Amino acid sequence: MASESSAPADANPLDTARRIAIAVARRGGRALIVGGWVRDRLLGHPSKDVDVEVFGIAADALPALLGTIGRVEPVGQSFPVYKVHDLDVALPRRESKSGRGHKAFLVEGDPFMSIDEAARRRDFTINAIAWDPLTDEYLDPYGGRADLERRLLKAVDLGTFGDDSLRVLRAVQFAARFDCTLDPATFARCASTPLDDLPAERVWGELEKLLLLAPRPSAGFTLARDLGVVRALWAEMHALVDCPQEPEWHPEGDVWIHTLMVIDEAAARNADLSRPQMLAVMLGAVTHDFGKPLTTAFVDGRIRSLDHEPAGVAPAERFLDRLNVHTIEGFDVRRQVLGMVAHHLKPGMFHKATPPVGDGAFRRLALKVDLELLARLAKADCTGRTGDFDCSAMDWFLARARALGVEHRPPAPLVLGRHLLALGLAPGPRVGEILKRVYDRQLDGEVTTVEDGVALAREIIGHDIR
Repeated sequence: MASESSAPADANPLDTARRIAIAVARRGGRALIVGGWVRDRLLGHPSKDVDVEVFGIAADALPALLGTIGRVEPVGQSFPVYKVHDLDVALPRRESKSGRGHKAFLVEGDPFMSIDEAARRRDFTINAIAWDPLTDEYLDPYGGRADLERRLLKAVDLGTFGDDSLRVLRAVQFAARFDCTLDPATFARCASTPLDDLPAERVWGELEKLLLLAPRPSAGFTLARDLGVVRALWAEMHALVDCPQEPEWHPEGDVWIHTLMVIDEAAARNADLSRPQMLAVMLGAVTHDFGKPLTTAFVDGRIRSLDHEPAGVAPAERFLDRLNVHTIEGFDVRRQVLGMVAHHLKPGMFHKATPPVGDGAFRRLALKVDLELLARLAKADCTGRTGDFDCSAMDWFLARARALGVEHRPPAPLVLGRHLLALGLAPGPRVGEILKRVYDRQLDGEVTTVEDGVALAREIIGHDIR
């Protein structure tokens, strides 16, 4: 008979979980799949993140048992979790608060605790359902399946729920992702839980899930505002509430309402982007009008927000600072977000400009921001409101950028420092000055080849000598 260890390293996680369950059962224990995978299975959502809890096997015997399935890698510091292929395997455990902060817990494993007690440490009932991969049995001690069917997000244990303040943010993103209403008692507990102990990476982790995984992230932001999360963690967003807009252009209401509509439009329109690009556009949607509370005024009987683009850069920087968002997967998300905030009106302005905007303006703007991402955000900004508006300017803008080949980056300089040194110019600041002048002419389309650029540089050098 083939041993379980013959499974390939890239085995299907569910198949691996079944092999673990068989090995555990042979030794008198029981292995259950727990947490989000079970919830997602009930919702019909595919999921690869499989967590297994092993009951009835002593802690010192578990690693050797798992070693019969495949390579075992211990992870975690306060409590041993074992990575087997792509699965996380652990004993059931108790958690008790030991101090302030998200990680301040005493964790005690107990392989002989009951399934009901093990599930009690979960945050919400919909995440406290276990599934037996050998019998296809659901174990649901806290009514999570019924809550899932009625789309109710309910704490398992109100007494300990607030021990982990991250659960408040999890409530926000779960409510939006799964179209759930927060149980009144759970709502009250979330609203009364302080959030000032959460590190930036934990806040960002939950916000990222809201932005990327929720069909309508606005539902999560609305709940976050109702719970006091927006006021506590995202002051720049809270400033958008009740900031008026000119009804002719924004009949939907204040900047907060408009921003939520833009966020939903961005989520719906840009699923084809890579993860970091999508995050840039989504964060651009969140932050694009951060300058309006600073600039909005009544001028000649109308509501104006003059220069709100540049005014929004500083508050957007503060927002990203608190989330510690910089480069993601090698993509400078931070730079792109700030570029979109500073220039999100440009696609519309370029379209209606008289005389028409030249190619050089597109090339120069490409130095500051990815033009395709800018066009996508501007499109969401235009459609993210009530009323009937022509948003074709953004399509024109993107088509023009693509025709010029600058939708993602500006043109590379044709003339480099080595070309100037070959002309006899000594290294120094003068080289950079001349390169900049030549590149400016390239952006305007006057320099199209290296030869043209070198000739211009020679002319500049000769003129300066004279």
